[in-house]
Amino acid sequence: MSALPRRGIASFAVSLLCGLAAGPAYAAPLLPPPPLPDDRTGDHLTLVVQGAGPGRDGVRQLFCHPEGGDHPDPAAACRVLDENTRWGQDTFAPVPPDGICTMIDGGPATAHVTGYWAGRPVDADFSRRNGCEIARWDRLVPFLPGAGAEKSP
Repeated sequence: MSALPRRGIASFAVSLLCGLAAGPAYAAPLLPPPPLPDDRTGDHLTLVVQGAGPGRDGVRQLFCHPEGGDHPDPAAACRVLDENTRWGQDTFAPVPPDGICTMIDGGPATAHVTGYWAGRPVDADFSRRNGCEIARWDRLVPFLPGAGAEKSP
């Protein structure tokens, strides 16, 4: 064999090894998400509402992707959650502690949300104790019950 083909083979081998050493073109998750309680696929949230009034207080289960559960309107609830989900932001993030909020009392309603959304665990509290909290709550209606006369979760 002449020196030219050996150099060609060696060059090809070095190129191949460099390409493999660079790693895959995508980032695989390090760990799989934890299983859902009932082995369903998709997102699952438990909503506990208190102080919102008759027909609104109680415990509700919501499944999304596909929609289900005992929430009064799972399709609309999943849609509003999807609309408020942004890459790199927590859909259920609390109001920043240094925020400037109007001192409006939106009533005694509170909500506690637990479960999994977009592959991440959720443990969030909601209230209507000031303007920022009211806006945060209202952003997720009809997942959270509305303050109007209509009945929701």
